[in-house]
Amino acid sequence: MHAIGCKRVYENPAGGDGMRILVDRLWPRGISKEVAQIDRWEKDIAPSTDLRKWFSHDPQRYEAFSSQYILELDANPHADDFLDALRQTLETEDVTFVYAAKDVAHNHALILQIWAEKRLRQE
Repeated sequence: MHAIGCKRVYENPAGGDGMRILVDRLWPRGISKEVAQIDRWEKDIAPSTDLRKWFSHDPQRYEAFSSQYILELDANPHADDFLDALRQTLETEDVTFVYAAKDVAHNHALILQIWAEKRLRQE
């Protein structure tokens, strides 16, 4: 199986990115679809608007945000379809979760990556 990575949408796309999946609920500001080179947009797998606003990119809230986002993912009706599509893609190429957050160490894409990898290993 291929690997899942994470990358800011504002970083230049690279050949090693594989399938680029935008995992934000909102389209990133100031970047065109041509520049972003997004293959799929999975806005329904992103944190809820309320959770995203509560977190407000505050590193001190990251642990609580992570726990709440995982609960949302586990209850998300789109999660199984997302994982099925992800599994199929990973059979043939790498996947990069693309996000807009400035903080590369405290963002939902990293949580989603860990959650997805764990769920795919359990199957």
